[in-house]
Amino acid sequence: MSTFHPQVMIHPLAVVEEGAFLAPGCRIGPFAVIGPEVRLAEGVEVKSHAVITGDTHIGADSTVFSFAVVGEVPQDLKFAGEHTALRIGERVRIREHVTVNTGTAGGGGVTRIGDDCLLMAGCHVAHDAQIGARVVVVNCAAVAGHCVIGDDAIIGGLAGIHQFVRIGRGAIIGALAMVAHDVIPYGLVQGPRGALEGLNLVGLKRRGAARADITALNAAFESLRAGEGPFRQRAEALSASASPLVREVAAFILGESERQFLTPE
Repeated sequence: MSTFHPQVMIHPLAVVEEGAFLAPGCRIGPFAVIGPEVRLAEGVEVKSHAVITGDTHIGADSTVFSFAVVGEVPQDLKFAGEHTALRIGERVRIREHVTVNTGTAGGGGVTRIGDDCLLMAGCHVAHDAQIGARVVVVNCAAVAGHCVIGDDAIIGGLAGIHQFVRIGRGAIIGALAMVAHDVIPYGLVQGPRGALEGLNLVGLKRRGAARADITALNAAFESLRAGEGPFRQRAEALSASASPLVREVAAFILGESERQFLTPE
């Protein structure tokens, strides 16, 4: 049976199916649909005409805006109806017409979105994507299946992130870019066919990165761009840096990936 706390507010024109769990402070607007496996934590608001379905858990104080569809099955021809899930963190804002799919058996079975993310109107997060905390996905951008997006990354409007691509922490992807290769932490990607043109200096400064770390990252970027030897060898040379941010970039490049890298231009 469904579980409703006395403090839950459900509009009489909403549909909340048997089995759903709604914690105290949840508010469900008119014509919203809540599926039987959905669990909403304290203070979640679901506005009118939004649909939340599948094995979907949404963390406290999150908001799902009108006409979003959250927790539907993957857009993957290999999906055969297996039980998969979607896990969304706290204070996440899912704006109008956003679509977020559950995982697939071949991709681990769970799509994840971290705390304090903002998914702007019309964007899409596909099956098995793993999105960190404080990520912004701007209007009509698309994150394909199996992508990994690090904390504090920004995906610009109408950008497309190819399946299996990793976007490092603090990176920024410009509007309209098509990104088919991994992006280093703090990287700045621009252009119709995304090119790694620099560092996300604005984001680093906003988060209070030390001047010494920013200087070290600039030097590391130049080393990756114009240093001697293969790209991976240049990254290995950065592993001994005194800067933790440079070491993070090196570890990202040396880690396992399904894709090649966008190399600095």
